[in-house]
Amino acid sequence: MLSPNRRSFLQTLSTAGFGALLAGTALPAWSRQLERSLADYSSFDADKLASEEDFWYSIQQAYTVSPSIINLNNGGVSPSPRVVQEAMKRFQDLSNEGPSYFMWRILDQGREPLRANLARLAGCHPEELAIQRNASEALETVIFGLPLKAGDEVVLSKQDYPNMINAWKQREKRDGIKLVWVNLELPSEDTAYLIQQYSSAFTTKTRIVHITHIINWNGQILPVRKIADAAHDRGIEVLVDGAHSFAHFQFQLKELGADYFGTSLHKWLSACIGTGFLFVKKEKIEKLYPLFGAPAGQETNIRKFENLGTRPFFIEQAIGKAIEFQEMIGAERKEKRLHYLKNYWMEQVKDLSGVEIGTSLQPGFGCAIGLVGVKYRKPADLDQFLFNKFKIHTVGIEWENIKGVRITPHVYTTTKQLDLLVKGIREFVKSGV
Repeated sequence: MLSPNRRSFLQTLSTAGFGALLAGTALPAWSRQLERSLADYSSFDADKLASEEDFWYSIQQAYTVSPSIINLNNGGVSPSPRVVQEAMKRFQDLSNEGPSYFMWRILDQGREPLRANLARLAGCHPEELAIQRNASEALETVIFGLPLKAGDEVVLSKQDYPNMINAWKQREKRDGIKLVWVNLELPSEDTAYLIQQYSSAFTTKTRIVHITHIINWNGQILPVRKIADAAHDRGIEVLVDGAHSFAHFQFQLKELGADYFGTSLHKWLSACIGTGFLFVKKEKIEKLYPLFGAPAGQETNIRKFENLGTRPFFIEQAIGKAIEFQEMIGAERKEKRLHYLKNYWMEQVKDLSGVEIGTSLQPGFGCAIGLVGVKYRKPADLDQFLFNKFKIHTVGIEWENIKGVRITPHVYTTTKQLDLLVKGIREFVKSGV
């Protein structure tokens, strides 16, 4: 039997996903198939369901991805399912019927329910969550908003995301803070090693540690909570870059021990492009300056981080449908499927002569994102080979000590597509012999 959340989602597909055009008519074929699959596989546990291709084919049909390419760079930005796209289009049409009225007096009224739903999904209080446009905006709000002074130290890694590194370098240049660098040898399945790299960099001058929850270059998951505990024991604050972790694998913000957390929602939640959120612990809000000026009286209010001015409300409000889609699939089911897909192709190529795997196959250290390279060959050459011959879209990575091609499937990716990826890697290896 379908759960209430999934039944409700399907019952609203015709109106919420397609507007008045389909109101009162039968559901389209793809949604009828999805409804059948949810019912047929309702008794399957997440581990068993991970390899049931018929079920995941129904999920694929809820997307509008192009059949002309195989998109395996979902780590950059993911497509939205149909219902999210249609909600966004409907809200945009509504906005254009009378922008100042429908945006400010109608759509903007949906922000508080949206805040509550995001907070429920994230596992935090609504008064600690601000809606943002992406992880960069959220994290740079913290980076530029913290009251740091010359000589204060910040611990971060060379494997962090460039936008964040550049933001910290700007503060270094502007304010005279000191950046203390950790250089991680990855992939790693040694939790003690990962914790030690950060904790050994802490000094009496360390004010904050910047931790990337899942390294975007190769999918390495870091033991955030244990690093955070080590930091808090010394009075050090914790900023977590969760751009790739939220809605990717299961966790609650309260479990991380983060003081600040920023993420994008257009990656693993499959919300519209240009959506994200910032989490700030309630007691930390007052001292943190907003990126954009806020009116007096908002000093302790999480909404002070949302004073962007006129913005696309239609994009923001469509996040609600992405949350429903996430809950329809189920967080555990999604995590197990994504981990299965990564291991599915990696297991078939890891023992090929010359192939180097840059991501752990073990749960807890990696999930969907995988990195693969071939000795003495450039990542860009493999990336180009896969696209030119098989129309597989990936991304070549050369950053610090990480080198390879990043492969990032999503819930709409099929094993048949990954079979083609495996074939492509094998042919590339042979072509260099």
